[in-house]
Amino acid sequence: MEVAANCSLRVKRPLLDPRFEGYKLSLEPLPCYQLELDAAVAEVKLRDDQYTLEHMHAFGMYNYLHCDSWNQDSVYYIDNLGRIMNLTVMLDTALGKPREVFRLPTDLTAYDNRLCASLYFTSSTWVTLSDGTGRLYVIATGERGNSASEKWEIMFNEELGNPFIIIHSISLQKMEEHSIAILLLRIEKEDLDMKGSGFYVSLEWVTISNKNKDTKKYEIIKRDTLSGKSVPHYAAIEPDGNGLMIASYKSFQFVQTGQNFEENMDEDTSEKIKEPLYYWQQTEDDLTVTIRLPEDSRKEDIQVQFLPEHINIVLRDQQILEGKLYSLIDHESSTWIIKENNSLEISLIKKNEGMTWPELVIGDKQGELIRDSAQCAAIAERLMHLTSEELNPNPDKEKPPCNAQELEECDIFFEESSSLCRFDGNTLKTTHVVSLGSNQYLFSVVVDPKEMPCFCLRHDVDALLWQPHSSRQDDMWEHIATFNALGYVQASKRDKKFFACAPNYSYAALCECLRRVFIYRQPTPMSTVLYNRKEGRKVGQVAKQQVASLETNDPILGFQATNERLFVLTTKNLFLIKVNTEN
Repeated sequence: MEVAANCSLRVKRPLLDPRFEGYKLSLEPLPCYQLELDAAVAEVKLRDDQYTLEHMHAFGMYNYLHCDSWNQDSVYYIDNLGRIMNLTVMLDTALGKPREVFRLPTDLTAYDNRLCASLYFTSSTWVTLSDGTGRLYVIATGERGNSASEKWEIMFNEELGNPFIIIHSISLQKMEEHSIAILLLRIEKEDLDMKGSGFYVSLEWVTISNKNKDTKKYEIIKRDTLSGKSVPHYAAIEPDGNGLMIASYKSFQFVQTGQNFEENMDEDTSEKIKEPLYYWQQTEDDLTVTIRLPEDSRKEDIQVQFLPEHINIVLRDQQILEGKLYSLIDHESSTWIIKENNSLEISLIKKNEGMTWPELVIGDKQGELIRDSAQCAAIAERLMHLTSEELNPNPDKEKPPCNAQELEECDIFFEESSSLCRFDGNTLKTTHVVSLGSNQYLFSVVVDPKEMPCFCLRHDVDALLWQPHSSRQDDMWEHIATFNALGYVQASKRDKKFFACAPNYSYAALCECLRRVFIYRQPTPMSTVLYNRKEGRKVGQVAKQQVASLETNDPILGFQATNERLFVLTTKNLFLIKVNTEN
């Protein structure tokens, strides 16, 4: 059985600013323009049977405003007349009305259990569209933004089962064959599931192709389905169509055709239970790792590399275990031997004596910790003071050890950490896994439309932007930008709904459910001399925070950022906030 490589995200230290002092509130007004819509946005509210957190994440927080990343400052929305409306901004002071570019052929009001319509800008000349009823459209648009060559024409139109939303799509040209790969998201009811909510998340990877150039006919050539128990934070197909990356709270896996999700999960679970890759034990001073070896294994077949916080075990040129250790070890004193029972025994000496390790290699789930009864009793005794059979046994004590009400939102972590997985498009197996730990997912943004979307994660107090590169097998995720202290700042915004940043990283912005938009600019050089009072040193640059308040009581339904502007969509209005006022 092939084991997925455990990877890590490598932070570029030069992109971090340890001396960042915070955002200075600027009262400088931002030009804001308002357009009234001819017809209301086609909002679909959650039904009574869509009551889970996953329904809320996927459909209740859906962004109804779509940015065409191939054309700067061009946004689209779908109204309740079934029209796709476009606004392309050349000059803020000469704004036209949004124009209709396409009309859905079906009357959406006839469907009771539909989802919101969704679209994705696949390339500069192709768009994928879902009407929310389970029908997929693939549309050739011509060069968008050029009225002479822009004409939206349906090239593929088919019913694909239960309603879905489109979360990503790409265009592929190989030799003479043109194909489009699309990622569809559904939340399905699992009738046999007696545990939890009874729902699971289905991601379908559909590829349609034009095999015969003469007929212009597109047809489905491949359909694969992944299943999981949580809505992915991020999911995107690689530009060459050879793989898929998913960041999620709970893991996904491909489901074999004709097999339901629960069976697949049970099989996978029993396989894991059957045989852990390694067993490990620990004392206060050291750890012992035991790995079963194939018969006839010799010392020459094995290479074990110890580093202060890293281990790498290779057997006959095959990597068995590799990754960052939970804590530091004395790598020079650590040893390994082959035992008579054909097993490899590794002894790791702890640098921090007395520390209990919850896991051996960070994010690795292939091992099993064995505790002896004496150890369990000692742990129980050590934790005894934290429990009591009485409710509030000592009310006069001045300060309780921890008061959950004093915790900030940014201090609360999930029981399980999220992970980022890469799946191979041919074998449908996981090839790379990154444990995201407590690095909270914040948002995604398309920086370069020819590349995969970037994702932004919290790192300590900062927010770090990562660009996936599927072609770089050894370094798949590049740290390209940092938004200082934004991880901490956004945690205090309890009513936040959408998060975005400019494709050139010049600012990040978030909006609340109603009215308010917060903008956080990157530090810029000061025109006047400013001193830090505490340290008495000159401050060379300052980062600004700005707040815009929209003149509306309607909830915000869509939010998009470009280098120049922020677009905010409500039920009846489209607002433009000019962020780059220097031009």
